[in-house]
Amino acid sequence: MPETTAATFCATLVDEWVRGGMTDAVVAPGSRSTPMALALVADGRLAVHIHPDERSAAFVALGLARATGRAALVVTTSGTAAVELHPAVVEAHEARVPMLVCTADRPPELHGVGAPQTIDQQALFGSSVRGFVDAGVPDAATAPSWRSLAAEALVRTVADRPGPVHLNLAFREPLVGEAGSLPVGRSGGAPWHRPVVRAAGLDSDSLDALAEAMAGRRGVIVAGGGLEAGVEGGAASGPDPTNGAAAAIHSLARGLGWPVIADPRSGCRLPEAGTVSHADEILRVPARAAALRPEVVLRFGSLPASKILGQWLAGLDAWQVGIDGDGARSDPNRSLDGLIAAAPALVAGALSDRLMGRDIPVPGLALGDAAGLAPAATWAGEWSHADALVAEAIATVLAGHAEPTEPAVARDVVRALPDGAALVVSSSMPIRDVEWYAAPRTGLRVLANRGANGIDGVVSTAVGVALAARTNGPTALLIGDVAFLHDTNGLWGAVRRGIDLTIVVIDNDGGGIFSFLPQADALDPAPFERLYGTPHGVDLVGLAAAHGIGARVLDRQGDVAAAVADSAALGGVNLLLVRTERAANVTVHDELHAACAAALTP
Repeated sequence: MPETTAATFCATLVDEWVRGGMTDAVVAPGSRSTPMALALVADGRLAVHIHPDERSAAFVALGLARATGRAALVVTTSGTAAVELHPAVVEAHEARVPMLVCTADRPPELHGVGAPQTIDQQALFGSSVRGFVDAGVPDAATAPSWRSLAAEALVRTVADRPGPVHLNLAFREPLVGEAGSLPVGRSGGAPWHRPVVRAAGLDSDSLDALAEAMAGRRGVIVAGGGLEAGVEGGAASGPDPTNGAAAAIHSLARGLGWPVIADPRSGCRLPEAGTVSHADEILRVPARAAALRPEVVLRFGSLPASKILGQWLAGLDAWQVGIDGDGARSDPNRSLDGLIAAAPALVAGALSDRLMGRDIPVPGLALGDAAGLAPAATWAGEWSHADALVAEAIATVLAGHAEPTEPAVARDVVRALPDGAALVVSSSMPIRDVEWYAAPRTGLRVLANRGANGIDGVVSTAVGVALAARTNGPTALLIGDVAFLHDTNGLWGAVRRGIDLTIVVIDNDGGGIFSFLPQADALDPAPFERLYGTPHGVDLVGLAAAHGIGARVLDRQGDVAAAVADSAALGGVNLLLVRTERAANVTVHDELHAACAAALTP
């Protein structure tokens, strides 16, 4: 093959991205992107994953980046192929996941003349990217700038606030060629540009003032998503994916005598004395919600999914402060008094240091026995007592159902996975059931696409997480049938990727979450089923078989935990199908709410 400028240009970009720490690229095959695809394969240092569906390819890259905290590359050809990346780009933008999006394009002379697969790709993703660069047709005269262009694009995926960066590359024919000599890079294999180092903590005076405002007062810590290396579901570091944030937050809570309301995604839902796992059920009881009103709230990361918790926080007359590594404001009810842009682990650790050795009075209850609570109980102790009562009520209700129930499935999946596993949870009901009903545990990493909260691309995201986790442990996906069907192309080639992925599908033949919304009561059954229930009638076992994936149907709740554990131990890609009924799911949730309320009512 002849040497071409395009091949040399792409080889330079790939070399620079490797220097910058990139490890994975996902390629959706196409003609116009040939120079970049060939450069990736020829370099040999990146793991190159092929997926023919551009939307799925982008979500695989998202899963890889979410699991590693490093920007993954996704490459497509031009035209509508580039448009297919948009949903994953939006999720990466909202969830602060670093991703480098590389779209091939036709050269300028082919625009506006009806050339095939030629659309306007300028600023294609609007404000959902941290930066857009149109590099133009590769020109040897600009070779001195190539390394800077590549390094700057990668740096911008993690600068200020992590997210996607769009690089648009126009290529003229011939598209097949060999690279010539690359422009000289930095010595020692260093990247041309490095990320800007940002301050990661608070100054001494601010820490002193914050510690003084908290000491001896009734408070709660709400630990949400985004505690992992400053991004939603970011980099794992050894056995603790929060890089010390979970331990620091619990240490701070112990020093203050406060509870930790722990979202499963936070890494803080640990079997610690102050962990609160069932805040949603506790706060559904008005007397308890009133008696447990805090004076101070520290909110680390993004908010949990619970609407009940969000409404309770919004109605508090309390001083509420958010702490986020990138300064992102997770405050839909606009109740935060302040926002601290600093690493959660460092802030919690520094505050603990400020409080160490001080004689801090243990905060008591706000209302004493006005709500039937023991007036001598401690603040954190009453939260823990309420959580224990709810946990017992949940276990009792679910034990009375031999048939599979969606809360019990979520609870058993979390319980059954081995230490070192990663669990990807789909939006809608699965993430809520995990948040509301799963018990504390160690050794499990919980991830979810809660940036835009969509159900698209979830299977592909899980495949990306599994690719990243191959050397760490198995991956599981808990997903509903509609979300599963929305992304069945994510199964393409999964059995050949060398991944360990257990897919647990809750099949209630439609959109189960709508049965909990006002539409279910406001509409007659026929229009509700047509517009919201949307029964699919698809044979999901047969669908899995079409992709070479073995499936098992679980008809008894008692079989779920063992099946999940067996699948994780077996390895490979396996599907566990759990059939439920939407109406029965509403009933069991109502039963749980009633039992928890009774347990909390003196």
